[in-house]
Amino acid sequence: MTFTVQISIHGDKPVGPWRQIYRFFGCDEINYVYTKDGQKLLRKLGSLGEQQVFFRAHNQFTTGPGVHALKWGSTNAYTEDADGEAVYDWTILDRIYDTYLARNVKPYVQFGFMPKALSTHPEPYQHKWTSTSHYLEIFTGWTYPPKDYVKWQDLVYHWTKHCVERYGVSECESWYWETWNEPDMEYWMGTPEEFYALNDHTLAGVRRALPRAKIGGPEVTGGGQAFLRDFLQHCVNGNNAATGERGCQLDFSSFHAKGKPEYIQEAKHVRMGIANQLKEIDASIAVIASFPEFKNKPVIIGESDPEGAAAAQGPQLAYRNGTLYSSYTAASFARKHDLADKHGVNLEGAITWAFEFEDQPYFAGFRVLASHDIDLPVLNIFRMFAKMGGVRLESHSSHQIALDKLLSEGVRGNPDVGAIASRDGSNVCVMVWHYHDDDLAGPAAAVELLLEDVRWNHDSGGGKLTHYRVDADHSNSYTQWLEMGSPQAPSVDEYKQLEAAAMLATYRGRTSVRTEEGVSILSFDLPRQGVSLLLLEGAW
Repeated sequence: MTFTVQISIHGDKPVGPWRQIYRFFGCDEINYVYTKDGQKLLRKLGSLGEQQVFFRAHNQFTTGPGVHALKWGSTNAYTEDADGEAVYDWTILDRIYDTYLARNVKPYVQFGFMPKALSTHPEPYQHKWTSTSHYLEIFTGWTYPPKDYVKWQDLVYHWTKHCVERYGVSECESWYWETWNEPDMEYWMGTPEEFYALNDHTLAGVRRALPRAKIGGPEVTGGGQAFLRDFLQHCVNGNNAATGERGCQLDFSSFHAKGKPEYIQEAKHVRMGIANQLKEIDASIAVIASFPEFKNKPVIIGESDPEGAAAAQGPQLAYRNGTLYSSYTAASFARKHDLADKHGVNLEGAITWAFEFEDQPYFAGFRVLASHDIDLPVLNIFRMFAKMGGVRLESHSSHQIALDKLLSEGVRGNPDVGAIASRDGSNVCVMVWHYHDDDLAGPAAAVELLLEDVRWNHDSGGGKLTHYRVDADHSNSYTQWLEMGSPQAPSVDEYKQLEAAAMLATYRGRTSVRTEEGVSILSFDLPRQGVSLLLLEGAW
């Protein structure tokens, strides 16, 4: 059983540049980047496309020997000697940044968290958190304000100066730099005013060494609009704690937005909360757009995900390994473009807070891009995005849920079958998704894709069509692993099969092409929670 969906793409109606917002990633555990599988995954991210990929990580200044744990990392960058004098050690941080750059990934520098020697509340310092612990257990001595803001500023300055000396001014000017993480919740155990002071001293420290650095913030949580507004107001006309002047220069603004999945006990399935995430984006962008000083500057969603903690586990998080995650990503990223257009802001990026967890079981249920270097379906959505470029084209779908309805209700009735398209020279790309919040079976969509005002000689061989697909049978290592019996010690041959299944695959089913009155019409079936990317080469 299928239902018919008609989608039209208008090749002569650009609606703005294609925003490469997909190219940002991050994780809590900064030391994962130089682990065995972490290095491999970084290389894959760095090769996604022509646009530069950025990586944001917590725990850059956290005290410790560089041994990772869940929601924990450390670098020992700052300690003090017996006389209370600063001791800087960049050994671990150099290893991290060298690993980024050697794999074509640029740092999104996060100045956090508080070194033990600087913390006003240093004990207890390292938490002992597990994936089933209460989240609040992580907030220990690293969350507190510095006992000396000048020492903090000097730490920021000396690290930035070291980066400039090691990597060069032009390289460092291409990075993003930001203060802390989610200061509106327990990640910051100080007052808002103390955070403003931390921000001011951080900016002063960076600009002493790198005057044209791109510095932003405040990376508030979803729902942190009041804090965001007050922070931006401080940046406009507040008293600068570092300089004594009025306000401070902010080059981009940032916030976080998360969905809210739940487990429906009666029906035994996961229900996603796409409306929750999109409402948070809508509300935070509205705050930024209300400031003329920041409306036209870059905006970055510093963490943008279906829910909160990547290292947590539970029945409501069972979406992570399969196509519910990948189809959610396609549908939600498309709406981020729409929300940026709605408010007229310069949305530059949306950071997917998912990486990998070293030495964990295969497909353990964490929010990751790969498991044991086996890519999950969601990573192939980013590979699809990387093939898109140029300008975004106007598109219409008979079954795409309107933005206002999606914000208020999510996808709880009819499924959301929509499209987003781009044109780059003679290449036209169309991404089509079939998404529903409920992880339940449903009929496939019989898609008729009309290329309006796109001339394409498919009959004469002048044009080429490649149809990429992510669904249960394509670009899906997880279903392959399940069919193998879920081995935790795959044989060499099994591992090779998983690697092959993990790659972005071309669709093996029928994609028919016909022409009616000069309009090319492509027809294909798209299963529930499936995503297609159609790349048409040789169009004009």
